[in-house]
Amino acid sequence: INSAITGVNMRVSSAEGIVMEALWRKQPLSAEDVAADVAADQGWTEATVKTLLNRLLSKGAIAADKDGRRYLYRPVLKREDYVLDESTSLIDRLFDGRISSLVTHFSEREKLSADDIAELKRLIAELDNER
Repeated sequence: INSAITGVNMRVSSAEGIVMEALWRKQPLSAEDVAADVAADQGWTEATVKTLLNRLLSKGAIAADKDGRRYLYRPVLKREDYVLDESTSLIDRLFDGRISSLVTHFSEREKLSADDIAELKRLIAELDNER
């Protein structure tokens, strides 16, 4: 994430993103709580989750507060900033930075439903009205 708004400059891996999603859903959480939420689905051990939490702490994406003999973790990185960075990165890497190329890609492969098309038309009309 490289955001002038947040002052955060980091790269969150896909595994770290899974841990972040758990913390965005509910916070604060202990390492055990995070592991209970995500480890089984991912085939991870609690040690793996703790490693990911430590990486995220080092990056400044999360913070930890001492609670007796354990730590409670909470996100510092906002989900909106993460999603913006990830989607921008995807469009830059795969579609030369062009959103229209992304939409064309999905329309050519019949991945856009009638609801998707209606929503795109609504968004375009909204953008036209704002200009």
